[in-house]
Amino acid sequence: MGAAVRWTAAFFTVADAVRVGYNRLQNPVAAMFSKRETVRQNNIQTEERYMGMNIVCLDLEGVLVPEIWIAFAKASGIPELTRTTRDEPDYNKLMNWRIGILKEHGLGLKEIQDTISTIDPMPGAKEFLDELRSITQVIIISDTFTQFAGPLMKKLGYPTIFCNSLETAPDGEITGFKMRIENSKLTTVKALQSIGYDTIASGDSHNDMGMIRASKAGFLFKSTEQIKKDNPDIPAYETYGELMAAIRRALAD
Repeated sequence: MGAAVRWTAAFFTVADAVRVGYNRLQNPVAAMFSKRETVRQNNIQTEERYMGMNIVCLDLEGVLVPEIWIAFAKASGIPELTRTTRDEPDYNKLMNWRIGILKEHGLGLKEIQDTISTIDPMPGAKEFLDELRSITQVIIISDTFTQFAGPLMKKLGYPTIFCNSLETAPDGEITGFKMRIENSKLTTVKALQSIGYDTIASGDSHNDMGMIRASKAGFLFKSTEQIKKDNPDIPAYETYGELMAAIRRALAD
């Protein structure tokens, strides 16, 4: 009797195994969806890890859009205005010099905004930013001004931007500027770090070096040969694909 029970149990065990295997063969679609669900769950976990406590901080001009002042220098025929933070590290000095040039030529906010309306994001910038925003939090930290940034943010899909403001007269003359905070890029990443975030930063100019060096990972993007030479320890990239791969590696650390 005992042997019969053992034989019957063994028979059903083998039969069950055969039936399970048969059902799997009969249900390849179910197996495929099960595999896809596993992949989906893994992707969700990866995205949650990326989102986590990371914020990517990007410069605007030279990284996502062309330099506004260079575009305006060409439009206005004033070559002196091609000077940017790549050439002059002291932003206050640079802006006061620009305002003097504008006053000398009788140009104001309207003329600059007319030029800005013709500027498009750099090729691939919108797609890069869209992909980046799908996997982590992103803030654009720029020394530009709210009066300049609006049309550009629309073309980039309205990402978050921290920038400054211009002071203007009723006739549109630019009379001054107000910085959001002193040394705004470095100060901003340190403030983010003080509330528990890890920052990853990228920019192209002298005024980006503070936030790049203060972050857990930092990269130069489309920078000058001189800036790259002066900062050989900072990885430098020329394409959005290279920069995206570097950011993904940093997010995974």
